[in-house]
Amino acid sequence: MNLSFKPVFASVLAAALAACSQPEGGQTDAASQEPAVEATNFTVMVGGTVIGDMVVAPGENTYGVDFQYSNNGRGPTIAESLSLDEMGLPETWTIDGASTFGNPIDEDLEMVDGEARWTDATGSDHAIPAAPAFYVPNNGGPYWLAVAARALMDAEDMTLPALPGGQLRLTEVEQLEVSNGTGTRSVTTWAMSGTSLNPTYFLMDGRAFFGLITPGFSVLEAGYEAEDERLRGLAAGYGAARYEDIKTRVAHNYDAPVRIRNVRIFDPATESMGEPVSVVVAGNTIQSIDALDIATQSGEVEIDGGGGSLIPGMFEMHGHMGESAAILNIAAGVTSLRDMGNNNEVLDALVDRVESGQLIGPRVYRSGFIEGQSDFSSNNGIIVNSQEEAIAAVETYAASGDYFQIKIYNSMNPEWVPAMIETAREHGLRVAGHVPAFTNANAMIEAGYDELTHINQIMLGWVLEEGEDTRSLLRLTALRRLPALDLNSAPVQATIDAMVANNVAVDPTLAIHEALLLSRNGELAQGVVDYIDHMPVDSQRGARTAWANIETPLDDEQYRGANEQIHAVLRMMRERGVFMVPGTDLGGSFTYHRELELYQEIGMTAPEILAWSTLGMAEYLGVDGTTGSIEVGKLADFFLIPGDPTEDLKNIKTISMVAADGIFYYPTEMYPEFGIVPFTEVPNIANAN
Repeated sequence: MNLSFKPVFASVLAAALAACSQPEGGQTDAASQEPAVEATNFTVMVGGTVIGDMVVAPGENTYGVDFQYSNNGRGPTIAESLSLDEMGLPETWTIDGASTFGNPIDEDLEMVDGEARWTDATGSDHAIPAAPAFYVPNNGGPYWLAVAARALMDAEDMTLPALPGGQLRLTEVEQLEVSNGTGTRSVTTWAMSGTSLNPTYFLMDGRAFFGLITPGFSVLEAGYEAEDERLRGLAAGYGAARYEDIKTRVAHNYDAPVRIRNVRIFDPATESMGEPVSVVVAGNTIQSIDALDIATQSGEVEIDGGGGSLIPGMFEMHGHMGESAAILNIAAGVTSLRDMGNNNEVLDALVDRVESGQLIGPRVYRSGFIEGQSDFSSNNGIIVNSQEEAIAAVETYAASGDYFQIKIYNSMNPEWVPAMIETAREHGLRVAGHVPAFTNANAMIEAGYDELTHINQIMLGWVLEEGEDTRSLLRLTALRRLPALDLNSAPVQATIDAMVANNVAVDPTLAIHEALLLSRNGELAQGVVDYIDHMPVDSQRGARTAWANIETPLDDEQYRGANEQIHAVLRMMRERGVFMVPGTDLGGSFTYHRELELYQEIGMTAPEILAWSTLGMAEYLGVDGTTGSIEVGKLADFFLIPGDPTEDLKNIKTISMVAADGIFYYPTEMYPEFGIVPFTEVPNIANAN
């Protein structure tokens, strides 16, 4: 889970939210209430577990804010100081600290004679706003929402221009009662939108901040921690209402056979493009593949493929699915996703809504996440304190029937792993995972892992010293030692030999390693250059912000060298026959396209990658009888692009149509819901009702 507290918005709010928005031309009752006495202490929780806090120190038109948390051995530490003008807009703002992965934060804003001057991780800039505008911090903590909300409550239509770009909009969602066990009070849920992909939901008591809520995470006024589960459930419901509303506008169930005329089908079995044909879909199944001279039949909907390429739906093999990721993966041609660990209850509800047709999302193949209890635990799945509890967790996942494998995580006691694997085998479950702290990949291979997750988890075993703790950021920062590693040395070769001998696969997650090792403050990340101009301003700022702490030329050299060593190891593994699976751990969608591109750097060809990410993964998951290729009788999971991806893999980024389980989607209709500028036109469609 990647918990980040940059603003999370959308340019278009769902009609479900608009229906309960403020009355036209005036403030809501909540906005005009007398200010409540605002709390100064807030509790940060993930999945109900306390992981940090936020302390607010108010002054006369000033605020000091300290915000920190640690989850899964990492998290931000942020100190803020800001002053406001008479309109409640930021006049000065300094933000110091470190981001989730250790990148230093040194951000500031100053208004001078009507000119805004700011510096953040992306560099320095300035602007003279034509109208009063609110500066949105690049690396602020959640309290910025309260400051912005108060300014928006006083603004016309609760809307303000945003700096460095976009527009902030505040929408009232609902009023509700909260309790601290001794009394109740009324608070209002608000949605902030306008500069990023999705709305942010937060709570105010009049003009006083009460908390931030997401389905898995909350920041709540101290004393109200017992409300965490209920409020997170409400956040999930708000998101569900938004995405259900989006589906009513962008999902096309034609209730008739659909003929996609004049397309070339990519065949993963031969890794080649075919001659132009028409593909007919009936229900959720491919009914026929016809020659072009066969006329469109009475009652059929016809979609003009324009001679483009029809590609089987792809498999994102390292997801942690949420609602936004679900719909954006469909828009990116990812029709199947392997979830590698989640809040089980949240994922249950999400999968149910996708399968019932309420939400847009890929097919999900679930991994049962099991973590050991420690100060560094990832608060997902099932957390255990003994071998007996670990075995019971495996049995719980097996009994549900919803999981095809278990995933073992960092804080697991390595001594418990063999018994866990034995239990998994008894129930027909595969085993994948990280290398737990204080052991190495060789030991996990010997214990019986089927798959090792993240290439760094393997390579750390070659450079760590005894006793070093990979439950912390060391599992990432120690990669700077890789350039000095001799890849032909006995330890390296012994691990690869063991993987080959035991048929152990690897889930490298190349894109996340590229982001960690090669992102630099102020530089546009290589992985986003093809699409970032289409994204909302917050995404564009993030694409120019480093993850790691790169302070010196030596830091830069070591991290770049680590990336080269990772690619060299994967080339070596590929040559030796180690099986790989493509996944991002970054939400998929655009980053999944980048994940696939990176495998060209270890020697794979574009046709090979397309076959591997479609039919290859269907075979790996044992579902190739129903999906993974475009054949008569298989499920209608595919996407249409104008170009030929076997000649240039980048062509998979310009998708004009997606079919998922026989429902048709046009990304050009979907992307504006997230503030994304579309990449293509909608194909010509005839005979649709």
